[in-house]
Amino acid sequence: MTMTRIIVFVAALHGTFGVALAAAAAHGVDKTPLLGTASQFLMIHAACGLALAAYLCSITRNARLLVGIIIFMQAAVSLFSADLISRAYLEGRLFPMAAPLGGGLTLLAWLALAVWSLLHIRQKIM
Repeated sequence: MTMTRIIVFVAALHGTFGVALAAAAAHGVDKTPLLGTASQFLMIHAACGLALAAYLCSITRNARLLVGIIIFMQAAVSLFSADLISRAYLEGRLFPMAAPLGGGLTLLAWLALAVWSLLHIRQKIM
């Protein structure tokens, strides 16, 4: 599945940048706590992306919807983290309300995943 490979690729990038930002924050490259927050978000969602990609390989029903939710989640986390990184290194936002928008979209993606999961469970039971 090509989309699964793309999801793994983006998750791997999230993991890479999450580790790099954690190192930058730990070594005092920048004193702002924004780097640590961006690192945590990227690392958590890297693991989530990999787990969902692995699960995606095992299902046949509703796979397209799950792919859309995963990509939406990865894009939202990328936007949120990019804005925090921009604040730390460029001393400015990507655009007004970028981090709140990315954070809100990330919450929406998690809720979409929960709804998808409930629908999937319901179909298995019936």
